Amino acid sequence: MTFGPESSDARGVHLPAEGSTPSLDDLAAELRAVRRTGLPCLTVSSRFPELDVEAAYRIQLINAEHRVRAGARTAGYKIGLTSRAMQQQMGIHEPDSGVIHSDALARTGSHLRADAYRAPRIETELAFILGQDLAGPADLSTVRAAISEYCLAYEILDTSYGTWNITLVDSVADNAACAGVITGPRLPFGPHSDPRTEQITVHADGKRVAAGSGRDILGDPVLAVHWLTRRRPQLRLRAGDIVLAGSVHASLPLTPGRYHATSSHLPALHLHVI
Repeated sequence: MTFGPESSDARGVHLPAEGSTPSLDDLAAELRAVRRTGLPCLTVSSRFPELDVEAAYRIQLINAEHRVRAGARTAGYKIGLTSRAMQQQMGIHEPDSGVIHSDALARTGSHLRADAYRAPRIETELAFILGQDLAGPADLSTVRAAISEYCLAYEILDTSYGTWNITLVDSVADNAACAGVITGPRLPFGPHSDPRTEQITVHADGKRVAAGSGRDILGDPVLAVHWLTRRRPQLRLRAGDIVLAGSVHASLPLTPGRYHATSSHLPALHLHVI
């Protein structure tokens, strides 16, 4: 499976005049244009510093709804910036979230093209699969009880801005940089499952390139799902949704090669990048 920008077209996008206050629909349309053309846009925060995180989540929602109307399905949610390594790398010190769409979802062993992106990076994460609907805000025991399976996952990050010098507002508006998700084989998640103990190692073409543990994600990866239900209680988490808890290591540039991730208990994860 290959991910990447939508095919280019000649349609123009109506953007706000310089110095004017943009509508959120205008800014959402500008980000959608990047998916069509592959051409980056300027960061939202550099032009409109008055926009806050709530406005950025509204931009994200507008584009998520457009994508569903175009035929994609909401397959779950990603939570980002949950480890110290990622917060230090990005200079952003609180988590964010984005939508996982079915057209950006693949399984272990998939192939993708690095040149289909603008500035791609890769993270290794723990992913949870919900066995029942989860309404927010939820307490931690309810969150744990809603999880039925878990697995290793890669998240492919990309930016509509052509730069990673971005703020939290820029990230959220850009769907938290979620460009693709590759999931590994799943194991059941039960009362005695402890994702904190997963020791994860990542190799690229046989060379160790990253490592981390479940504890690197907020001390307990389940707390990431808990955070999502409390920070974004309006989201409708459904049975079958995939929820990425965040990376256990700082993101890596995505370059051609064979990626292989292993952990203490979960089945291995493979990805071939050409």
